[in-house]
Amino acid sequence: MRLKGMRVVYLIGPGFEDLEFYVPLMRLKEEGADVVVAGPKAGEELIGKGGLTGRAEVNVADLKAEDFDAIVVPGGWAPDKLRRYDAVKKLVRDFYEQGKVVAMICHAGLVGISAGIVKGHEATGSEGIKDDLINAGAIWRDAPAFRSGNIVWGRVVADIPDFCRELIQALIEQKEKTQKV
Repeated sequence: MRLKGMRVVYLIGPGFEDLEFYVPLMRLKEEGADVVVAGPKAGEELIGKGGLTGRAEVNVADLKAEDFDAIVVPGGWAPDKLRRYDAVKKLVRDFYEQGKVVAMICHAGLVGISAGIVKGHEATGSEGIKDDLINAGAIWRDAPAFRSGNIVWGRVVADIPDFCRELIQALIEQKEKTQKV
């Protein structure tokens, strides 16, 4: 329960990567975080790449970064859809600008690119978005998971355990930092 008292926005969109959605979500809940699943339309049931379903509890446009501690963007085909919404880009950018944790795995870097937050950061993800990240000014790093500033990066499905460890540790450190203030 190391994350008790922390609130996390977890994005969902059509074609989300099933494991990248559910495994980190469960780890966050296991650590005591209050997780809110947000998408373009509240109540919408979405189907993942592998056939699992997920539901957006709230509309992303109704959320404010100042009410939460972090945002997580899973991969799959969803990031390419989610980055088309101004509310998604604004929310991710707001988390970043407030120095809060922004976690992205696999294709989720597409959302970071469209939100304008990757320039100058080390970044990883699916090999399929390597050129996109580089062209957006990121420095490609082929590693399972790491942090660059307040961004937590994860490469692909096989790296979910590493991504979860980085994400949980980043949130613990953020919690400790805010408790000292």
